[in-house]
Parts: sequence; C-alpha cells; structure tokens
Amino acid sequence: MKIYLVGGAVRDALLNYPVTEHDWVVVGARPAEMLQLGYQQVGKDFPVFLHPRTKEEYALARTERKRGHGYTGFAVDCDPSVSLEEDLRRRDLTINAMAQDAERNLIDPYGGQADLEQRILRHVSEAFVEDPLRVLRTARFAARYAHLGFTVAPQTVALMADIVAQGELAHLPAERVWVELEKALGERNPEVFIKVLRDCGALQKLLPEVEALFGVPQPDAHHPEIDTGTHILMALQQAALLAADTDVRFAVLLHDVGKGTTPRAEWPRHLRHEQRGVQLVEKICQRLRAPRRHSDLARAACLYHTHCHRALELRGKTLLKLLIATDALRRPDRFEAFLLACEADARGRLGLEQREYPQRNYLRQALAAAQAVSAEQFSDSGLSGKALGEAINAQRTNVLERLRPA
Repeated sequence: MKIYLVGGAVRDALLNYPVTEHDWVVVGARPAEMLQLGYQQVGKDFPVFLHPRTKEEYALARTERKRGHGYTGFAVDCDPSVSLEEDLRRRDLTINAMAQDAERNLIDPYGGQADLEQRILRHVSEAFVEDPLRVLRTARFAARYAHLGFTVAPQTVALMADIVAQGELAHLPAERVWVELEKALGERNPEVFIKVLRDCGALQKLLPEVEALFGVPQPDAHHPEIDTGTHILMALQQAALLAADTDVRFAVLLHDVGKGTTPRAEWPRHLRHEQRGVQLVEKICQRLRAPRRHSDLARAACLYHTHCHRALELRGKTLLKLLIATDALRRPDRFEAFLLACEADARGRLGLEQREYPQRNYLRQALAAAQAVSAEQFSDSGLSGKALGEAINAQRTNVLERLRPA
C-alpha cells in the first residue's frame, strides 16, 4: 500500500499559491484494509475514506468508464492493481494530475509541471469529454489563475465545445451548476469564468439571458464601452476589486439582463429594462435554485440600481420609497450589499473604473437618518396603527428632504 498527495495541494505548492486542503490517493489497498487502519468510509460511488486523526480525504486509486449521461454516469474500478498513473489519467487538467510520494518526489506523467510553467490549462486525455462538469471546472480554474497569466489551451476549449454540442450540460443537476457558479464568482477574476463559458458555447446553454447581452449597444454617454455584455464583465471585475461577496457578484452579473429583451428599434436606449429584467432574474434564480440571499439581492439590484445611481437627485419621499423597497430599514446588511453592487455597476465602464461613487455614502447617511426616527418619538401623540406608521414616514420624509444636497 502506497499513499500519494495529489491534485490541488501539489499544484498550488508549485505555484507558491496558498494550499487550503490536502487530498490523498491510496494505491494497492482494499476497503477492508482502510477500515482496519481506522479510516472512516464516506464515498458512495467509490471508496473515499477520512483519516482517523486529520479527517483529510484518502481515495483508493481508481479508473472510470463512461456508461451514462452527466457527471455521475461512470463505472468505477478500485481494484488494488490500479496504478497511480492510471488514476491520474482520469483527472481533468494536467496541472491537477500530479502527485507527490512520501519523500516529496514529484510524479508528473502528463506534463502538468510544464503546463504550470507555461501557464496553460490543458486536458489530460480525450476522456475529458466524458464529464460535463469539467466545462465549468476548467472555466473556474481560468478565473482563479487568470491573474497569473493562465489561459485555456485551444484544444481543451474545442473539447469543451464538443461537450456542449453533445447536450451533456443538460444532464447536470441545477444544484451542481450553482456550486460551480458560486465558487467561480468567488474567484479573483470571475469575469474570466463568463468569458471561457462563452468561448465554448456553454454560456448560451447555462445562462442564455446573460449571453443575450453581448452585441447589445448602450448609450455611449453613460457606457463608453457600448456593448452590454462587455459592461457586465467589467462590472464583475469591479465587484471583485471591491472585495464583494458572491451574492453581490451574482447581483452584478444579472442586474442588466433586461437589456437583452429591448427591441432593436429602441437601441441603444433601454427604457424599463429594470422591470423587464426582474422577471428574468426570478426565472434564472428558480432554474439554478439559487439561495434566497443571492436571489433577493439580485432582484433588488435589477429593479433599483438606476434609482441608486440617481440618489443625489431624489426627493425625500422618493428616497424613503427606495429604502422601503430595498428593505433597508429591516435588513441594513443587505442594503450595504446592494450599494456595493450598484457601485460595481457604476465603475464597470470604459475609462470610469476609478470614478467616485458618492451615492454609496449618501445612502448610508439616508438610512441612518431614517432609522433615527422611531415610534418612541410619538409616544405622547396617542397615535397607533396605520396613523402612527404614516406619522413616522412623514417625519422620515422631512428628515431625508433636509439631507438632500443643496
């Protein structure tokens, strides 16, 4: 029985990148032997074990043979005769198909180290096409390492396009697609994930509403980059620079989807794209089964991002309506996330990446001023119910009107 460190830990150590977890492959062992050594079996489709002390994952070396659709349609062989090289060959990318033995010697049968040095994401073998999840994983790795100069090999992009053409993406569960999307949104360059999906045709299958934005023009006075799809990519990059969480980045990705439904005769204007877009946002969130935190923020950003941009012009009454509509009074943390999404939108424009966005601080002040008006201030008024609520809102409106810039 031999144990090897494999995958991401080997890859990231060679890149001098933070190593967050360790995965191990065990060659020459049977499940019974692992159990006798105190390992806890957790794998359902194939034997994976947790170390009795570290709880890190140890998987028996295996080979796989495609027998169905999707990323789970495989026949797995975990016989002790399966070699390390055979196990590494079933992996997705060469940079993930390296291992280290107990003496820290590198085992690299498929050129992963050379591809690391050349900054290339390349498939290990033609078996790459057997798992449609690899389309999303490869795009996610491109987003993670883009700042280091990594690109996807043209031959690998072609195989990803083959997977798309075969209709395999349709067999991925919505929950699995969401997991990969959220991970990708959390990477350093989430916009690269979208670019790579476009390059292989996968964006049209997974997020056709976003694909529809490319080639749609906007007024150059507000969007010097013109193309709506390009704006989305730039706004995603700005969201990442603002260190925004994945719910903010998801909202940025979807905030302008309504522009994809604007009749060509109305281009480059997009009247009421917010109202048209929110229906698409709801459809996307249902299809992907997005968590409520993400879907709620995406709806708010879609409907009210233009209100946020015009915040300094709004009268007190309208400003209060914005705070109520975005549920800012009850959920100030989500309102802060909404402001981040709007700032990323404002900065995601050609030549305007460094622009100031005073609306963010102004709306923070507006929220604080509105929150300072409470029912306790009307305790001697004798008001209750609807009348009390109207009095509170009237006072909040007055406060917000006085807050407006001269």
